[in-house]
Amino acid sequence: MERRTIGAAALEVGAVGLGCMPMSWAYASSQQNGEESLRALHAALDAGVSLLDTADMYGPFTNEHLVGRVLKERRGEAFVSTKVGLLVGEQHIVANGRPGYVRRACDASLRRLQTDVIDLYQLHRADPEVPVEETWGAMAELVREGKVRALGLCAVGARGASRRAGADLHDGTLGQLRRVQQEFPVSAVEAELSVWSPEALGALVPWCEARGVGFLAAMPLGHGFLTGRLTPGEGFEPDDVRARHPRFTAEMMAANQPVVAGLRRVAERHGCTPGQVALAWVLAQGRHVVAVPGSKRERWVVENAHAASVRLSAVDMAEIAGLPAAQGSWD
Repeated sequence: MERRTIGAAALEVGAVGLGCMPMSWAYASSQQNGEESLRALHAALDAGVSLLDTADMYGPFTNEHLVGRVLKERRGEAFVSTKVGLLVGEQHIVANGRPGYVRRACDASLRRLQTDVIDLYQLHRADPEVPVEETWGAMAELVREGKVRALGLCAVGARGASRRAGADLHDGTLGQLRRVQQEFPVSAVEAELSVWSPEALGALVPWCEARGVGFLAAMPLGHGFLTGRLTPGEGFEPDDVRARHPRFTAEMMAANQPVVAGLRRVAERHGCTPGQVALAWVLAQGRHVVAVPGSKRERWVVENAHAASVRLSAVDMAEIAGLPAAQGSWD
């Protein structure tokens, strides 16, 4: 697989990574299967996928345990990214950016992942009660101690605006990035980017490109919608995050079918799937961009990996740019 570079530390990863979250968090729990997820992780590495993206809060903790089982056998083939800064309570999620907690959380992640170093340690969310520089400083100490190789930040911004609005929706994240960059280099920024959620292209993706920072494109398949495999009105299990998203009502899914139809037209010309076109579009946004689709099944992991070989023409890109903006708010 094509390799891409993350950050000033020149860390190389496959152009397509694997978001491990669906294996134990956020999506239908009845469809989660540990053994199937292990097969998917091994299939990803076999296909040239190296970036495995997880977090301590996924599960919580079970996702890191799962990834750790594979790392124990194939650490040399993987680039592991995990996150710190969020705690899962009984009814809500809270941020914790206190330096002491960051150190303890890192040690716990290392144990669960069965490794002695985390390739990319990301701040999942900044704690509003702790200056982000303090949290980042604690994370930087972990790099100096050899427990972490590089640092990243997960971006949070308002969503749901039209792709044609032109306004950047990540002002808060850009401010955080400017502050922490003065303390220790940012190697990667992870944020949502897809054909139907392109807001990060406004300023966040260019900010990363200008500074040699890697951009990890989360949800590049639009939570599965852009694959064309979701049926409007079919519904989702109560614990599936899509059951509460306005864009995943039967009405909005039907209204956004022209987006999938457009991807399917391009896919037919390339002999691939709409999902692969959606991933190829993300990869075409810059050499510093890495697509991180989430999956828990071997079949889809392999299909996503093959998207790295799809090359979209200027005509393809123009056709995708001309698709209708997605309807329905995202929040």
